[in-house]
Amino acid sequence: MVLSGGMDSTTMLHEYAGRIAVAVTFDYGSNHNAREIECARYNCRALGIELVEVKMDFIGRLFNSSLLSGADAIPEGDYNDDNMRSTVVPFRNGIMLAAAAGLAESRGLHKVMMANHSGDHAIYPDCRPGFVEAMSRAISEGTYDHIEIFAPYTALTKGQIAARGAALGIDYAHTYSCYKGGERHCGLCGTCRERKQALAEAGINDPTDYEA
Repeated sequence: MVLSGGMDSTTMLHEYAGRIAVAVTFDYGSNHNAREIECARYNCRALGIELVEVKMDFIGRLFNSSLLSGADAIPEGDYNDDNMRSTVVPFRNGIMLAAAAGLAESRGLHKVMMANHSGDHAIYPDCRPGFVEAMSRAISEGTYDHIEIFAPYTALTKGQIAARGAALGIDYAHTYSCYKGGERHCGLCGTCRERKQALAEAGINDPTDYEA
């Protein structure tokens, strides 16, 4: 399973823990990468799931995105296409899924899991159903064991995912979302706003330490 350490992938990690042989997280140089990876480590330790960490620093060096350019580059405001488009890291999920597929085939595994959701579709091309279906076909055709992508959250909202987490008793204090990457969540960027809304929709008392 591809695990960032954010709310969505952490929920999937807990929900499907019995089926996950190994989780993989990628260090690619984003503003919030280090904080997310800390959370990925915590949740994998808690569940007894092996975590493989893969360094992809070429993304941070060569790709163009405000998510790779420091806290000041991140826009504040709502989580929508116009506001969040600068945070797109070109083909990030395609690159990570390809690496995860290679790891899966090396381990004799048959599926690669990802936690994209419906709120991402308008903003991130590599989170949309068409991309997931096409990438799954490509991975299947490119592996001897016809490995496929398993993406059960594709049609869910972030609030619906958080509701699943609430039912599982997940402590979302051990997840990280803020695209600015500070010690505390800024509370103002699109991902912080989306996090607040999802937790509220799920009826969860928000454990996040926000600056605003």
